[in-house]
Amino acid sequence: MHEHIDLPALPRYTGAPEAFDASGTDPYDLDPDLHPDQRWSTWSSVEKGMRGPEPRPGWVVTADAAIDTDLGVLKTGKEADVFLLERAVPDDPGQFSLLAAKRYRSSEHRAFHRDSAYVEGRQVRRSRDRRAIERKSSYGREAAAAQWANAEFAALTMLWSAGAPVPYPVQIDGTEILMEFVGEHASSGEIDGSPASRVAAPRLARVRPDGGTVEAYWDQLRHAMGVLAAHGYAHGDLSPYNVLAQGERIVIIDLPQVLDLVANPHGTDLLMRDCRTMCAWFRSRGLDVDEGELFAELIAQAW
Repeated sequence: MHEHIDLPALPRYTGAPEAFDASGTDPYDLDPDLHPDQRWSTWSSVEKGMRGPEPRPGWVVTADAAIDTDLGVLKTGKEADVFLLERAVPDDPGQFSLLAAKRYRSSEHRAFHRDSAYVEGRQVRRSRDRRAIERKSSYGREAAAAQWANAEFAALTMLWSAGAPVPYPVQIDGTEILMEFVGEHASSGEIDGSPASRVAAPRLARVRPDGGTVEAYWDQLRHAMGVLAAHGYAHGDLSPYNVLAQGERIVIIDLPQVLDLVANPHGTDLLMRDCRTMCAWFRSRGLDVDEGELFAELIAQAW
């Protein structure tokens, strides 16, 4: 029922090329004793607005003495890869957390396949960035990656603050988002570094819950979609493959394409697709649900 992951030693993440100075030195490499798969915590190096909302969960490590260690790949994708990352203060068991590090790919290794329908109505603040994205220049591709990352971080922040079942967004640094690792103990704050703590929650598509759990999942899904709709948004790509099942709790992931129901002319069509896709899965698990009723309920909350 759980996805086990291997924990190979990985090259340390060093961010975009502009993270290096003229001499080629990585500013994070402040200690020659750090292993190749480690760096100093980036918590203090990001601006205040780039950190997660308050009140923060107790497991969030904010100490400057913390070290980030890559532990392995959780998921690979066409646009971004997700890694398991440990942030901990050496010799202090109370300062420890496991995080999912989502890293949007650099321009030479990335292939964006998000349909343009998702970004219609989305504002790009700087005219330079907007023109570069339209021209699909090298800088424009980097700006597009940052646009997706910023959109996902903003959506996670809004939804978590509203009580929706999403991972807590710890911070964003360029095109890297650090968020709650949804695993066996992540929601209870009992992360302790044991092998069980490194078992990722399975995707909804892979579980076979009993009838009572299916109903609980449905209530949570309706609530989450309702929170989005009440704020004027739709997920836009919701499916059993980007919903995690953590015991009796579901957690919605993969949110960079969240769209504005009013500004995006495809908004209601994509919302209806979300309803149709999710209702099909719940019907396959024996629950009598109707996508038309769910869609009407969400539209009523949006307006």
